[in-house]
Amino acid sequence: MKALTFQSKQSIVYSSIDDPKILYPTDVIVLVKCCAICGSDLHVYHEHEKGIDPGTAMGHEFSGEIVEAGSHVKMLKPGDLVMSPFTTNCGDCFYCRIGLTCRCEKGQLYGWVEKGKGLQGGQAEYVRVPLAETTLKKIPEGVSMEEGLMLGDIISTGFFCAHQAEIKPKGIYVVVGCGPVGLMAILGAREYGAENIFAIDSVPERLEHARKFGAAPISLTGAAEHIRNLTQGRGADAVMEAVGNESAGKLAYDLVRPGGIISQVGVCNDAHLPFSPVQAYNKNLTYKVGRCPARTFMDSLTPLVQKKKYPFTSIITHRLKISEGVKGYDIFDHKRENCLKVVLEP
Repeated sequence: MKALTFQSKQSIVYSSIDDPKILYPTDVIVLVKCCAICGSDLHVYHEHEKGIDPGTAMGHEFSGEIVEAGSHVKMLKPGDLVMSPFTTNCGDCFYCRIGLTCRCEKGQLYGWVEKGKGLQGGQAEYVRVPLAETTLKKIPEGVSMEEGLMLGDIISTGFFCAHQAEIKPKGIYVVVGCGPVGLMAILGAREYGAENIFAIDSVPERLEHARKFGAAPISLTGAAEHIRNLTQGRGADAVMEAVGNESAGKLAYDLVRPGGIISQVGVCNDAHLPFSPVQAYNKNLTYKVGRCPARTFMDSLTPLVQKKKYPFTSIITHRLKISEGVKGYDIFDHKRENCLKVVLEP
């Protein structure tokens, strides 16, 4: 089959790899109908020090159709349209039972094969899904393939970010970074009751999208002072950080009030936090960080998508053939043509 494969740092190639096969009776094979490039893919593309194996199929956002099922799979069958979180999960371990499906004891991240071990990704013609019955979710009526792949990652991650911010109607909330996840965090904050949301980004077009989604754009320069002026010098009740680097983390710290919350979902590969333990102590800071339990959030958010309450897919700026995926990486990486989100189809 054809797939977008990792070759080396900043080298993605559309090439042939082996077709996936059923390895365990709980596996299924999915024909990919729709996949997408995520900001997390760029960490592998740019920064991963060890590197995944050359020839690994990239990507963890996809939706598609089951074409083959293992012998133990009873609730799914060939022909079913399905969406997937970005990690697999067993549904039975301690972490799955408490809803932290992203830390499943048997879970794997799509698009990560290292030293021959791991799981191929969804930027391919087909993908093998282990633990299929507890990982996949059937796409119900009223949910498109594009909405399905977004539910498996960026919608869930954005809403998780807002959930961790402990939204209250009269609070002051700031989203740092208005890429796909940051924009979903704005919608999540609105859904959870926020009335005062501010958005920060260096790209004017992304700020304009944030405004359309219900947040007030503010300039990166002087942002902390602006928020303090609105809050009698206190700062924001919570800051949702969707970038994942030192400068964004430091800005989040500067923006948040004493006793406030920083909710960070941007993957950060820095060696240290941008604030010290004593700084966190002196602010009585609550710092929430980590991977979204997307499979848990998919269940609660699917009805919201079915209602079409928010224009989730309006952030998709580029739709390309998967054979054009190398071009898609270049467009997405360099934010060419006001790119927000690239979706790839067969």
